[in-house]
Amino acid sequence: MPVSPQSTLTLVCVLVTILLDMLGYGIILPVLPELIGQMTGGSVAQAAVIGGYLVFAYSLMQFLFGPALGNLSDRFGRRPIILIALAGLTIDYTIMGLANSIVLLFIGHTIAGISGASVATATAYIADITPREKRAHRFGLIGAAIGLGFIIGPVVGGLLGEIGPRWPFYAAAALAGANLMFGFFVLPESLALDKRRPFNIRRANPFGVLWSLSRNPVVLWLLAALGLFVLASQSFPSVWNFFTIEVLDFSSSKIGIALGAFGVGFAMSQALLIGPVTKRVGEWATVLLGMLAAAIAFTGTAFIHSELPLYGFLVFGSLAGLAGPAINSLMSRQVPDDAQGELQGAINATNSLAAILGPLLATQLFSYFTRAEHDHVDYFPGAPFLGAGILVVVAAALFIYTARRFDLMHRPSVARKPHIHETAQPGQQVTPPHDENGNGNGPAPGSATP
Repeated sequence: MPVSPQSTLTLVCVLVTILLDMLGYGIILPVLPELIGQMTGGSVAQAAVIGGYLVFAYSLMQFLFGPALGNLSDRFGRRPIILIALAGLTIDYTIMGLANSIVLLFIGHTIAGISGASVATATAYIADITPREKRAHRFGLIGAAIGLGFIIGPVVGGLLGEIGPRWPFYAAAALAGANLMFGFFVLPESLALDKRRPFNIRRANPFGVLWSLSRNPVVLWLLAALGLFVLASQSFPSVWNFFTIEVLDFSSSKIGIALGAFGVGFAMSQALLIGPVTKRVGEWATVLLGMLAAAIAFTGTAFIHSELPLYGFLVFGSLAGLAGPAINSLMSRQVPDDAQGELQGAINATNSLAAILGPLLATQLFSYFTRAEHDHVDYFPGAPFLGAGILVVVAAALFIYTARRFDLMHRPSVARKPHIHETAQPGQQVTPPHDENGNGNGPAPGSATP
């Protein structure tokens, strides 16, 4: 039977599933350098390279399996996909906790990436059980669960890491196992049989959604700017733990506390600042403010040699959280209401591609400029952060070019317009075709119908 929207216990179960996915990702960050070092006996620079490949494997699995799991849940229901994912997370954390070789770490991280791709299914579950007028609030709860997981994960991982580098994995396995049992007995199916559809491999293709927006140049340019910004941002979770150990000799608990503090600041900037700032200066200016803060944070962090400046630049880094929601909002106004889901799919695909490439680039830069055997290269462990700062400047320049070319400061919204139909719907005006600059040939997009 479909789940009642009033089922608080069901909602909690699904939100805990999402929180566990992010918590499991964050909980290993403080202890990963030590665990890799124990297995390989290598330097921090060598451990960073392996860590980059681990994150690459995780992100690649999320990119490849996210659309597939979502489509499988449309065919077989949400409950089996979520339970299978929870079982996968339990197995993954157990494998990584017991791992005595890098190969087993890679196997565990691959399973984590596949299982973590079920967040889209959990989101669809909440949409199933929530009336339309309450979805915005409950989707906000999803964002809160993700943010809370990233805040708690590194702190818990760092504190447990003081006992031993494997303890965070055991704790994550126990939590995932408990949620699996909870979901098995509590979580009913949310998708009725008459609302299911056959599995279609074309809809499960992660590249297809990017091509679908090829006729909207405004969105494509904004996606390019967002992609470069997210690519630069990947340097932070990829090499932060290795960098602070190398430069400041941080312990796992210090790494976790610093990451948790950054998570709090980042969440607060998105929850408390984004609304007032965009209302005061506009979305396009908010994007530039966020990118400027990111450029300062990355460039400044690259040259630190003591702990105090690090926390100062973390404050700027948290303000970088203004850019993403603002550019997302700008893009959402460039497509009709019936294409919003397609747009979000393209944004997710762009973020996933950046998450695949970013860790590899950042960890390779860190290793190259940190290894002692490179006599002809200056020692500079902050190289990936300097590179990220330069990339943010390029993203900002691309955004400014896009804003000027398409006049984003004054461009009217088309979000309430439908796609082009052969005949106009009652009370609606057919949206005119767009030229190569995204400008309509007929009445202005969003104009009222008499």
